[in-house]
Amino acid sequence: MTYLYPFDHPHALPLPDLNRLIGSKAAGLSTMVTALRLPVPPGFTIATTACTDFLAGGWPDGLEEEVRAQMRRVEQAVDRRFGAADDPLLVSVRSGAPASMPGMMDTILNLGLNQVTMAGLARAAGDPAFAAGCLARFTTMYRAIVGENEVPVDPWDQLRAAIAAVFASWNSERASSYRRHEGIPDHLGTAVTVQAMVFGNLGADSGTGVLFTRNPATGEATFYGDVMFNAQGEDVVAGDHRTEPISVLDDRMPDVARQLRGHAIALERHFADLCDIEFTIERGRLWMLQVRVGKRSPQAALRIAVDMAEDPNFPVTRAEAVQRVLPLLGDPPRLQVEHPSGVEAVAAGLGASPGIACGEIVISADDAVAAAEAGRRVILVRAETSPDDVHGMAKSAGILTASGGLASHAAVVARGWGLPAVVGAEAVRITAGEVRIGDRAFAVGDTITIDGSSGEVFAGEVAGAQEVVAEAAILQAWARELGLGIQLAEGGASAPAVSGSLVREDVLRTLLIKAYATPEVLAACMFSTPEQAADLLDRLVADGLLEISAGAFRLTADGKAAAAELVADDGERWGADEAVAALDAFLRLDGRVKEAVTAWQMRDVDGAQTLNDHSDAAYDRSVLDRLAALHTDVVAWLHPLTTRLDRLAAYEARLQRAADCARDGDTAYIASPRVDSYHSVWFELHEDLIRLAGRTRTDEVAAGRA
Repeated sequence: MTYLYPFDHPHALPLPDLNRLIGSKAAGLSTMVTALRLPVPPGFTIATTACTDFLAGGWPDGLEEEVRAQMRRVEQAVDRRFGAADDPLLVSVRSGAPASMPGMMDTILNLGLNQVTMAGLARAAGDPAFAAGCLARFTTMYRAIVGENEVPVDPWDQLRAAIAAVFASWNSERASSYRRHEGIPDHLGTAVTVQAMVFGNLGADSGTGVLFTRNPATGEATFYGDVMFNAQGEDVVAGDHRTEPISVLDDRMPDVARQLRGHAIALERHFADLCDIEFTIERGRLWMLQVRVGKRSPQAALRIAVDMAEDPNFPVTRAEAVQRVLPLLGDPPRLQVEHPSGVEAVAAGLGASPGIACGEIVISADDAVAAAEAGRRVILVRAETSPDDVHGMAKSAGILTASGGLASHAAVVARGWGLPAVVGAEAVRITAGEVRIGDRAFAVGDTITIDGSSGEVFAGEVAGAQEVVAEAAILQAWARELGLGIQLAEGGASAPAVSGSLVREDVLRTLLIKAYATPEVLAACMFSTPEQAADLLDRLVADGLLEISAGAFRLTADGKAAAAELVADDGERWGADEAVAALDAFLRLDGRVKEAVTAWQMRDVDGAQTLNDHSDAAYDRSVLDRLAALHTDVVAWLHPLTTRLDRLAAYEARLQRAADCARDGDTAYIASPRVDSYHSVWFELHEDLIRLAGRTRTDEVAAGRA
């Protein structure tokens, strides 16, 4: 088995499969090297399969030999030797999951240093202090991540231990917490990228930074990010160093700024999306270290989708733009347009993730979890957040940090999760049991309000005028043009919608209910395309979870077990009482749905039931009116359930589409099995609720409930 791939390996895989094999970080590096020929330090990636094999049975056979062979290629590319006494090759060892998990797993920089190689690095750089600083950073990171006080002298021993530690970090509590929040499967594992070091800490003509091709907080089409001079990459994202805005590069290093701008534009067009880029400048030379599709706030997602679709020179259609943001159109984000007059902010920082959040002050992630589980809204206030705080961040209404920039850990995670966040509020000081904001003292438990757009912090609960993001109306209109019915709910917001991107877990659940499905059928019920569905179905076949029978796809035994486990986990998370209550409420509507469907198919003629030939327009209209009234009651029952188990929103969206199509004249959507009809969706919802309640249809039939 091949575990290792150099960055320039010619992968012939679609991007989702490539991400799964070598992780999104390495997939981005491969794109930069092979497709765009950008300046990337040489290196290689250890595939996710090595991680899963390692976690299952220890260090895989043959991995050591592959690592040494690939390290020889890197040595030849940079003309330096790993472990050499003069001008040694040093490497970084970084994680790279199939789905972006910013900061959740471990990284070690400057690997390969010991007292001998440090002296060689000092001679080559002409700077003993630089070399000593690199060794100190490596030693600190190695001890913290590998968990050993004694750092091996042999660089090869260092490398093996670092790779193993990054593999193990896949199962760390912070990584597991992040995956639970994001719905990332636990079985994927992480890749490991080993890359020749380039140094941003070699003086004033060196630096490191993070660049977003558009503002990920607002969506504005302008470069956004942070840079630090004479620093290494982890300093920018850690949140505990003072950064400068990316625009300073234009004044300090105009040639580098021009190159970076060109690379960023090329990457954004290649990915047809907002890009998050990491770079290092080593003595005036620009190196690209990472690119990924950037996390963005809900507000930014809407603006970016509209701007890209309306740019005739950009490769995004209106349909693609709508599919990207369809879930947001159910409850469009709102912006604070003004605060009440006379209310003064007690401090200000950087608005890192827009929105207003109000809650009690907590100063630890564990306290945030405890308070949230007790039903209280909290603002997590920290000097800076770290990946170890993600379980608390996930339970918070908003984030406030005293330090950090727009690319810090707190900013990136908050934007990805749609949490309002203010970072770099230097007037915030945290001591045991007390938070000082400006000249005021607040106790833990006191209420504050943060504005993630303006960066302001207020004492107490502060409300003001808000308005829906303007781009939401544009996208809703496009969705209607495309035939994606979006129901305007109370207050003018839309009902929940479902994403157009397929998720393998949703496919498994769907096939557990349907038993069989073609790509066309699956695409229809998941608001996707047959091409996307076919791609994912083929991958699930390759994974042994699906098989093909009579031209359709069905679950294998392993697939059925995996799907049943997913549904059982859903039911446990929802709660047995909630699931049973939902099933009982369903049954109260079920008789009315069956009566309406039967009335459409059959009608009374001279006292006898006969097939409805639809020659009586008045009769048909009465049935359609009955179905429309019934649908209103269905939404009133189902919509609140989606806040407790969000995947039920897919059923609401499908029922809404069927009701809209039937109302507009396509009456096949009432009961025809050839389309995703109201009756078909209702039957599948019933089956799903039965399983979520821990019952079987046989039990329900025997009890007279089905």
